[in-house]
Amino acid sequence: MPCNSHQKMNMLAFKNKFFWVLCLALLCGRAQAQKPLSLTGKWEFRKAGDAKWSQATVPGTVHTDLLATKQIEDPFYRVNEREQQWIGKTDWEYKTTFAVDDKLLGSDKLYLTFDGLDTYADVYVNDAKVIVADNMFRQWKADVKPQLKAGNNTLRVYFHAPMVKGDELFKSLPFRVPASDNDQAGPGENKVSVFTRKAGYHYGWDWGPRLVTSGIWRPVYLAPMTAARIQDLFVKQKKLSSDQADLEARLEVESLTDGTKQLEVLVDGSTTPVYSQPVHLDKGMTNLVCSFALPKPELWWPNGYGAQKLYTFRAVLKDGATTVTEKQVRRGLRTVEVVQESGPKANSFYFLVNGVKMFMKGANYIPQDNFLPRVNKARYEHVINTAVASNMNMLRVWGGGIYENDLFYDLCDEKGILIWQDFMFACAMVPPIETFKQNIYEEAVENVKRLRNHPAIAMWCGNNEIAAYMGSNYWNTAKGAFRTRADSMSIVNTYKEVFHSILPAAVKGYDDEKFYWSTSPQPTNWSHTNKDSRTSGDVHFWEVWGGKKPIELYLTNIGPFMSEYGFQSFPDMQTIKSFSLPKDYDINSEIMKSHQRSYVGNEGILMYMKAWYKVPTAFPNFLYTGQVLQAEAIKLAIEAHRRAKPYCMGSLYWQIDDCWPAASWSSMDYNGFWKAQQYVSKRAFEPLLVSPIITKDSVNVFVVSDQLQPVTAQLQIRLLDFSGKVLNENKLTVNVPANTSTNVYKVPVAEALKGADRNSVVLDVRLLNQNEELAQNCLYFELPKDLKLTQPSIRYTLSKGKEKDAYTLKLTGTKLAKNLRVSAGDDAIIFSDNYFDLIPGTEKTITFRSSKPIKKSNITLMSINEADRLTAAR
Repeated sequence: MPCNSHQKMNMLAFKNKFFWVLCLALLCGRAQAQKPLSLTGKWEFRKAGDAKWSQATVPGTVHTDLLATKQIEDPFYRVNEREQQWIGKTDWEYKTTFAVDDKLLGSDKLYLTFDGLDTYADVYVNDAKVIVADNMFRQWKADVKPQLKAGNNTLRVYFHAPMVKGDELFKSLPFRVPASDNDQAGPGENKVSVFTRKAGYHYGWDWGPRLVTSGIWRPVYLAPMTAARIQDLFVKQKKLSSDQADLEARLEVESLTDGTKQLEVLVDGSTTPVYSQPVHLDKGMTNLVCSFALPKPELWWPNGYGAQKLYTFRAVLKDGATTVTEKQVRRGLRTVEVVQESGPKANSFYFLVNGVKMFMKGANYIPQDNFLPRVNKARYEHVINTAVASNMNMLRVWGGGIYENDLFYDLCDEKGILIWQDFMFACAMVPPIETFKQNIYEEAVENVKRLRNHPAIAMWCGNNEIAAYMGSNYWNTAKGAFRTRADSMSIVNTYKEVFHSILPAAVKGYDDEKFYWSTSPQPTNWSHTNKDSRTSGDVHFWEVWGGKKPIELYLTNIGPFMSEYGFQSFPDMQTIKSFSLPKDYDINSEIMKSHQRSYVGNEGILMYMKAWYKVPTAFPNFLYTGQVLQAEAIKLAIEAHRRAKPYCMGSLYWQIDDCWPAASWSSMDYNGFWKAQQYVSKRAFEPLLVSPIITKDSVNVFVVSDQLQPVTAQLQIRLLDFSGKVLNENKLTVNVPANTSTNVYKVPVAEALKGADRNSVVLDVRLLNQNEELAQNCLYFELPKDLKLTQPSIRYTLSKGKEKDAYTLKLTGTKLAKNLRVSAGDDAIIFSDNYFDLIPGTEKTITFRSSKPIKKSNITLMSINEADRLTAAR
């Protein structure tokens, strides 16, 4: 019987209703858990006890909030820091109001979660105290559903002054806990940094200011929970080969009831589980372990060795067809071992990654700002992209800073940068307080669990230089600290307990894939009165700079793994102008001395400059020469380390970045501007390095290869005068085995010079494959100050690239231009190469990008030839 139009409409309505019911049923099959409610909205703050509240930013710090509300001047400008020490001695309050609707209030639990509180904080919800925090490095959370109500709720955080709390703990002991000079306590103040689980550098360091912060420094949110929740997911490697990866998913599940659920594990968005089995959940916390395999796994490789494959693993708990809770993590599959073997000359210390013996090339990393929430995604990307562009494969996250934000490690995973991860202890002893030790254990467990899925994490290290401190000047600095030997031994025993028991237990219990090294430096694991060794373990070499000894000592002081060494310079004028006035442009001015925290001081830069260079009188030229000095010193060290391969298998200079604008050991300054050292390190870390050196009256040429295939190439060695005339030339075919350092050429210095004036010639060494240049380097026979350099004559052309912000600069000269710096008017511009020696008669092509239009007139040049004579760059 045909339908009339009314019936047709009813049937259509029924079909539409059925369609939406079906959609709803499908959606219910994958229950959408309520997202956490961010509480980083409108906040206010005040000095405790004041009537007036001011606008605040969360995440943030009290210093940046005071700055934003114009209650203080820029702490980094001139010597403003000195007048702002009261901030760390003051209590502060933060408050906000947030709304909770009936749906959110219908959750079984509502976890108020602070990913970071700095540091001593009492948290109140509707005036009920719910959290007492005392560790900057931990996450703090509490179920606050009983305290919440429908509608508006108040959240208040009371921060106790960290310097006052630290002083209370200092005075609670009948003896003094030795602390290093890096704690820049003022006259009459105690060194209290060791008593607070807070970033040590906030109390000052030999490259940074004393700005003791408080604040909600990481996100805060309200996380709802209904029925059950996967609190943690770890994908553990059991066995890895080219055929198969045997893995375990380890879950921590919180459940409100006993019961059985279906557990599924899915990989890379697949809808077909690699694991699917019923599991029993207990009321409370349940630990689940499920095993599965991946056939033909793609490996994760460090930068320079292959791709960085990252798998996405998703664990789902279902009740029938309904998803109760799920969690996903990324994980790269790779093996990392730290190999220590006895040898005839030394014990090895090297990283074996996916079965490949790798030379670690990189730097030490410190927090990028004294005010941590200011480090945004762009700044994180910049420092990791800089490491990648500089041919690095490792960064060391140093122990006086922080366990970095997840974004930092995500970027390292994506870019192939391995991480030597310190626990957050540096250069000072640990107080023998039992509650303090328990706090440390909780901190360690939380951070090991947070970071263990990252393939970038290569190892954990207990601390920075505490054993070295005990093995050197500890007993001198500790004089008068102790009443009895028992007091002293309680400090030593606490060291052993924390670094030989508590921290390795956290690693073993929650991430036993990783190697644990109890301190850096040390010759053998579990040292506690370490003396630096050149034949075992890792080495911090500071006789150059710290010991004021000649730079040339870098050539002979080489250990199995060089985890610290460094040399200072100032930033460029663009950064100098950001914190000073023209009247301050002198290394002996109050401002330049204040922005120099090394005990060696600006006098050290001048001392070393006089040894190698003619000292310019113009301040900008002094800065340029200082950066070249730093770059050439570190180049000498890096090349010495690489030539010593496989005796030496790692070179991590101190340091890649800065936390404020100042003189320091950094290779790029606080603003992210590359110094000369960054460019020179990039060349020194090239996968294929040709390295000429004079040793024992002979010229030796080494070819160092990190490539995993042998190289056959032509070695071209030309002796040139500074006008480009070829005085002598040799060519030979060299066979370089894979992953080696090989001395491919040796000749007496006299024969290399062929009677030429050693002050007026350069040895230009190139490795060629037909017409392709594989590597290039220069060797001089005298120090730069003794070279007979003349005014260079340089011609250059500037052209635009295919992309609108791309430029190509081509340069030629008739005279040698040593350490030629190219500038386009903005230090933020990164060139493909810079601070290079422009060989006369050879065209040099460099590329760069700029968001602003660049004209030929914007290009300026500076070289060592003229730095002591010119008043400004050409």
